[in-house]
Amino acid sequence: MARRFGNRVEMLRDVGVAGIHRLLFSQDLLRRSRVLIVVAGMEGALPSVVGGMVDKPVIAVPTSIGYGAALGGLTALFGMLTSCASNVTVVNIDNGFGAAYAATLINRL
Repeated sequence: MARRFGNRVEMLRDVGVAGIHRLLFSQDLLRRSRVLIVVAGMEGALPSVVGGMVDKPVIAVPTSIGYGAALGGLTALFGMLTSCASNVTVVNIDNGFGAAYAATLINRL
């Protein structure tokens, strides 16, 4: 959606906290970005980690994907809502459209 709204998009995949070394390899790209959309499931810790690495807006998207106590995305949502990184904003579960729209508005500033 972000691309369809006219944004330049760089996508990183499989860079979760369980394999944080893959995220750390992308620090330069993260820091050059104007706004970041971070999608995560399970405990939803990834947006907090990214928020601590950059001084840009981070839009967190909890996913309904997960197993165990993921509870259809509620665990990730609650984790993201309680993030201590002050630059993290959260949209609803699986709301990639809302995240892309908000990122587009930020990019227009």
